[in-house]
Amino acid sequence: MSPSKQPASTSFKAPDSSRLQLDEQGRLRHFLTTEGLSKDTLIEIMDAAESFSSVGNQAVKKVPVLRGKTIVNLFFENSTRTRTTFELAAKRLSADVINLNIATSAAAKGESILDTIRNLEAMHADMFVVRHSDSGAAHFIARHVAPHVSVINAGDGQHAHPTQAMLDMFTIRRVKKQFTNLKVAIIGDILHSRVARSQIHALNTLGAKEVRVIAPKTLLPSDTNSLGVHVYGDLKTGLKGVDVIVMLRLQRERMSGALLPSEHEYFQCFGLTEEKLAYAKPDVMVMHPGPINRGVEMDAAVADGKLSVILQQVANGIAVRMAVMTLTLGPNRTVIDADNY
Repeated sequence: MSPSKQPASTSFKAPDSSRLQLDEQGRLRHFLTTEGLSKDTLIEIMDAAESFSSVGNQAVKKVPVLRGKTIVNLFFENSTRTRTTFELAAKRLSADVINLNIATSAAAKGESILDTIRNLEAMHADMFVVRHSDSGAAHFIARHVAPHVSVINAGDGQHAHPTQAMLDMFTIRRVKKQFTNLKVAIIGDILHSRVARSQIHALNTLGAKEVRVIAPKTLLPSDTNSLGVHVYGDLKTGLKGVDVIVMLRLQRERMSGALLPSEHEYFQCFGLTEEKLAYAKPDVMVMHPGPINRGVEMDAAVADGKLSVILQQVANGIAVRMAVMTLTLGPNRTVIDADNY
C-alpha cells in the first residue's frame, strides 16, 4: 500500500535509527526518540530548558521566540498532562496553537494520517506534536512532511516518549547536578513503557553509572538484556545504593492476558512505601511520569513526601518542551536566552 493510501489505523514499524531527526548540519529538525542522539545534543536540550525555566515566574509568561509560527497538537491518544504542557510551552514561546480534536475530526471519518497532514500543511502549519497508539507513527509523519515542518513525538505506542525522558533528565540534573556517579532504578511495567525505553537510552548516553530495572518477569521485554541495564526481581536488592527511583504506571490498557495475579499482590512486591525507601540512599529522589495509581505503584506518603519530585517533573516539562520546540523550529534553530526578552 502506498503512503498516500495509508489508513489512519495502520501500525507503523518503529525505525532503528534516529538519523531522520537531524539535518545536514547535525542540528535537530525533528525530535522523535532519545535513541542515537549524542550526549552533546541531550545536554543542549537541558541547557536550553534551563534558559526557559524562569519564564513561568515572570509577570508576563511569554517570550517571542516562535512568534508567527503555528503548532498543531495531533493527539490520536488521550492525554492531559502531556498535551497541556505542550500547549503551554508553545504559547509561552508566542506561537499560535491548534489542538485538533481527533474524535470529531475527519480522521474519525476515515481520513488517512497523510491526508490530515497535507491539509494542515496547506494551512501553513510549522510543527506537528504527535501522540499515537502505534509505534513509529511520529517517524512515519516526519518522513512525509514538507521540508519546513518539524515533528515532535509526544509518545508512540510502546516505542518512545522522548520529551518525557528529557524532562526527567533535566529534573535529575537540577537535583543531583551530574550523572556519572548515579545509580538509577526504573520500577514496574517496563514491557509496555515507552517512557522507560527513552529514559534508558538517555541515561546511558549521559553516562549514568548504572541503570537498573526492577520488575516481575512478565513485565520485562524480551530484549531487556540488550538495553544496557541490570535486571532485578525484587525491590530490596534492586534498590540498594540507588540515587534515583523512577516508578512506572501499570498500563492495563496495553496488557493482554493475565500478566499479574492482582494489583494488591503487585503492590506488596513492587509498590513503593516509606519502609521500602529505606533500601535506597537516604537522599534518593522519587520520580513518576504520571498519572499515578496510588496504592498500586506507590502509596500516598511517598508520592507526596519530601523525597518526591513528581510535581517538579510536571513544571520542568514546560521548559523542556519549550527548549525542544526552539531547537527544532526557532530562528536559526539555536537557543535564545529568555532573559533577553
